[in-house]
Amino acid sequence: MTAPPARPPRFSTHHIGLAAAVVTVLIWTSFILIARASNDPARGGLLTPFDIAFCRIVGAAVILLPWGAWLVQQDRARGVAGASWLGLSPLPVGITVKVGFFGGLLYAMLAYSGFVYAPALHASVLMPGSLPLWTALLAAWLLHDRITPARAMGLGLIVLGDLLVGGLSLLRAFDGGQVWLGDVLFMLAAMCWATYSVLARHHGLDAVRATMAITCFAFVVFVPSYSALVFTGLVKGHVFTAPWRDVLFQATFQGWGSVVVSGITFTQMIRHFGPVRSTMITALVPGLSALGAVWLLDEPLRWNLGLGLMLVTAGIVFGVRAGLPVALKRRVPCA
Repeated sequence: MTAPPARPPRFSTHHIGLAAAVVTVLIWTSFILIARASNDPARGGLLTPFDIAFCRIVGAAVILLPWGAWLVQQDRARGVAGASWLGLSPLPVGITVKVGFFGGLLYAMLAYSGFVYAPALHASVLMPGSLPLWTALLAAWLLHDRITPARAMGLGLIVLGDLLVGGLSLLRAFDGGQVWLGDVLFMLAAMCWATYSVLARHHGLDAVRATMAITCFAFVVFVPSYSALVFTGLVKGHVFTAPWRDVLFQATFQGWGSVVVSGITFTQMIRHFGPVRSTMITALVPGLSALGAVWLLDEPLRWNLGLGLMLVTAGIVFGVRAGLPVALKRRVPCA
């Protein structure tokens, strides 16, 4: 009697990668809009950027730290020793500190601080827009990825778009403008996330374990330090006195959504597509978040922002096509 044929897997790796890309794009777009609305001084938000970072880290830790501790216990039961940090991170201490510093702590502090000075339209261009640039450069240095002439052209378009947005803001700094500060913070935040994504690929990290590790590091380092500074009055913060609804909303979206869900889906993209192609798949984020900023936040779309957005989006799309296999390119219809 012959055995019945094995069932094919319900979801292929290609479908998993596409689903991860869709979820990541939606959450990243919402992240830009909600972060600006929460940090914009003109909207009278009660929470400071570091307050929101606190909510993000604590919200994610509520889910990920117990989960990480359970994974560590499972590893030890299987005889895997020395693969955890403090019994909470399921990755070794060295890797936890590296990915946690860039992807868990520094990224959040820089990004939320940038929204105090610069509008969401600037973040739409400079954060997801410059991410492929930083990732390509870091991947070429650390992973020895090759930057082809076609991909270099796409990265050049991204640089031009970034200069159109950030360059004009820098010129206005001589008139007392502070938007350029936000632009610099956005660029640095993108570089931190690119560093995390390349490190995840370099070490072959599992999506869930990497997200647990960055949350564990950020929680252990940031939460006690910031709490002590706020309670002693050395740092101005309202996370312990603000309405509980505001704190719960930020913890839910910033922690559960932006960290737990998108952190896992983004790292899943890295595993299937690599860091450069994964970041370039997010080409929809600048356009969608810019439209949301104009429609929902009433931000003006000036000529340099519109042109910079077009150049950045074109550079990302060009880079994606440059990285596709030749056989696949033949099946992609041209506009």
